[in-house]
Amino acid sequence: MTATDFTPVASLIGGALIGASAVMLLAAQGRIAGVSGIAVRLLPPYEDGGFAGRLAFILGIVAAPLLVLLATGSAPVPTIEAGPALLVLAGLLVGFGSVWGNGCTSGHGVCGLSRLSVRSLVATLTFMATAMATVFLTRHLL
Repeated sequence: MTATDFTPVASLIGGALIGASAVMLLAAQGRIAGVSGIAVRLLPPYEDGGFAGRLAFILGIVAAPLLVLLATGSAPVPTIEAGPALLVLAGLLVGFGSVWGNGCTSGHGVCGLSRLSVRSLVATLTFMATAMATVFLTRHLL
């Protein structure tokens, strides 16, 4: 198991940027910054005037590591210890959970909790409990 570096300043800045972007999206368009909801509305049958904004939001998420590379000269190096089959299963489970929970961690955890939504509190507690159980199972029992 590897430990991560303690980065309070970078974490504070990153959290502030996420919060600011969520507030700006809500103020400008009245939309919650839930990544799964934004991404799914890029696909048919959704056809409205918000396509360009949703595409820009998703492209911004994808482009962020490239911007870090340009700004710092080094890119973040992701470490994934799972194989392709486990990654596909995990992706399907996350997608199912997002649909079943009517939102994802960004929509419920960032935006819903800040709006004091009880539904988002229950969803976030469920996400976190599932994550903790998964880590415990994979690290200690499997």
